[in-house]
Amino acid sequence: MKISLSSFIYFNFPLEEAIRRTAKAGFDGIDIWGGRPHAYCSDLTEREIYHLRRQIADDGLQVASFIPAQFRYPTSLCSPIPAIHRDSIRYICDSIEVASAFGAPVVSVCPGHTLFGQSKEDGFDRLSDALWAITEFATRRNIQIAIEPADRYETDLLMTCLDTRTFIQKCGYKNLGILLDNGHAQVAGESSVEVVEKLGNLLFHVHVDDNNALRDQHLVPGEGNFHFEPLIQALRSSGYSGFLCAELGWDYTVDPDPAAQLTAQRLRTLIDS
Repeated sequence: MKISLSSFIYFNFPLEEAIRRTAKAGFDGIDIWGGRPHAYCSDLTEREIYHLRRQIADDGLQVASFIPAQFRYPTSLCSPIPAIHRDSIRYICDSIEVASAFGAPVVSVCPGHTLFGQSKEDGFDRLSDALWAITEFATRRNIQIAIEPADRYETDLLMTCLDTRTFIQKCGYKNLGILLDNGHAQVAGESSVEVVEKLGNLLFHVHVDDNNALRDQHLVPGEGNFHFEPLIQALRSSGYSGFLCAELGWDYTVDPDPAAQLTAQRLRTLIDS
């Protein structure tokens, strides 16, 4: 396994500086955040992406995934409002184009949250329709789409990986899998070890972060109460060979380097033990 860092922690830095600092911190890869000021879908030219991609390679990194800006805002793939639903699909597809230009193998999507008065059944139907369009678009670009279950503050549709597995199997779409975020799973009361054992080839990507099991805090691993060793062993036993992406939260964005460096050290120790 390899370790990567979501560029979001460098929210206050341009993407080129985030790349340099990610490499210096000791990571193998970078998960490019698709929000501003990093890689919003309409901001970068092909030439700018080309130079950023060369910088990533020159700094010894790989692009592990692409993360569109989407939790809570500005998109909702389950929205009952036609304009928002259409725009959300278009935004994710535009982000897939940027991800493809960067050479990202995976793009993550979140289920969205139903609107007041909207039924869960309607939410699931609209999410399914959106994912059909998105996966068809992504397939032509050889990109996998990974649904990221989250907590009740971010979605009321898919809050566990195993429920997401059932949803995916019902949809039957190609190249649609799951992103396991151990922090989300812990808040939802779901065993990350059980998830790894049951998902098989539907496990497309992994986010790692810590919390107190009550809120999704996105702490440096070791700063909460999640036990990482069983998760690493389960991933190793399953044959997972992808990245562990450290996705750290807002609290670190003012002074990100110490958190990034400590995270890299702790994750390296975990996977090398």
